[in-house]
Amino acid sequence: MKVLFASAEMTPLARVGGLAEAASGLVAALRTAGIELDVVLPDYSKAELTGEEARPLSVPGWAQPAAARRGSAPGVGDVTLVDVPGIARTHPYIDDEGQGWPDNDLRFFAFSAAVADLIQTSRPDVIHLNDWHTAAALAFLWDRPPVAFTIHTLGYQGWAGGEWLPRLPQHFSAFECFGQVNPLAGAVQVADRVIAVSPTYADEIRRPESGMGVDHLLNQLGDRLVGIRNGIDTAVWDPATDENLTTNYSMATLDDKDVARADLLRAAGWDDSTVPIVGMVTRLVDQKGIDLALETAQYAGGIPFRLVLLGSGERWLADWARSAATTWPDNVFFEDGYNQQLAHTIFAGSDLLLMPSRFEPCGLAQMQAMAYGTIPVVTDVGGLHDTVIDADADRKNGTGFLSVTADTAGMVDALHRAVRAWRHKQRRRGIQKRGMTIDWSWSEPAQRHIDLYREMLSHG
Repeated sequence: MKVLFASAEMTPLARVGGLAEAASGLVAALRTAGIELDVVLPDYSKAELTGEEARPLSVPGWAQPAAARRGSAPGVGDVTLVDVPGIARTHPYIDDEGQGWPDNDLRFFAFSAAVADLIQTSRPDVIHLNDWHTAAALAFLWDRPPVAFTIHTLGYQGWAGGEWLPRLPQHFSAFECFGQVNPLAGAVQVADRVIAVSPTYADEIRRPESGMGVDHLLNQLGDRLVGIRNGIDTAVWDPATDENLTTNYSMATLDDKDVARADLLRAAGWDDSTVPIVGMVTRLVDQKGIDLALETAQYAGGIPFRLVLLGSGERWLADWARSAATTWPDNVFFEDGYNQQLAHTIFAGSDLLLMPSRFEPCGLAQMQAMAYGTIPVVTDVGGLHDTVIDADADRKNGTGFLSVTADTAGMVDALHRAVRAWRHKQRRRGIQKRGMTIDWSWSEPAQRHIDLYREMLSHG
């Protein structure tokens, strides 16, 4: 089976959030399972390819010039990189001020048109498109194979002005919304199957309060909308082999996790601590509940805990985090940006991981944390609901702590319960080991994708 897989991100070539990690993990697992994949990404940075072959692409005049380079990239394998007007940028989506590039509509509609040309010439058995950046490819295809479209997050739909409507030659009515263009809504209506990245998220987005204006379209899909939980790359996220750690450990040597804890304390500039360290590695955006975490930090001395936050994103949240670290230097540490070694040290060295997300299509950090024996404290939404079992509600099977509300009161309560459990080593070890025994790899999710591809092919 030959699958063309198109995405705006993929680790390590382009990484902004979970899309990059999910694309990378799924592609690797599908290839391991024997699926022939043609991976197509934007050529943001002119990355070097081994065995490179270049070719022009046939696209509408407004999307010219367009070209593709095919070769092999470290950490990705065989890949096709697409160059269209304006696509090469220092950041895939935003400028140095944190604002979206004003020509993102042109950039990704042109990319989609280029993807469509690659599909017409390579004739894959199945097309797999990811998020709005690739959605408009369906507007440039006449005769096409079955299409799976994955919604990694419904919060970004790619809205563009009505002047784009005449440039989309197919499925005009699907892509048109209130005189404008909504790429995600168009793909939802045209694709043969729509995938949400967790079962609970697939249910949530059918509701008006979570459907972000397209719940009525998602409800019309019936069983064409499926939820498949993401996985994590267990070769990268494994404390027994992680080269970012000064001392490796496993479930059998869990006491060695204390070395990572000491390393994290040093990185934060803190002395040894008898209170739990709460880690966060996240994008600084409203969805992730960063404001809730920072509001909760004012109670750090009373619960008690110390908060270590690593991330980048919206400036107002970064400024708030920086202010909190200045105001409470003994309780809050913040580093703006992404530091791979520090990220891995946070997952290994933290006692608890905080994810106060307002919505979470799947989430990867909670699975990465559990693999490292770090107990997640999360809101009861989306993929967090599917992956974390509250240890107070189910003492036999619990793997973390859930807040039923995405607010400060709920997070304070969940953190308080988590800290109380952490203080009892026997109970703590039980929760940690239950999380570490779960297979969070891409093996099962990849097989579910393969089954879905085959189902689409069997229906013609």
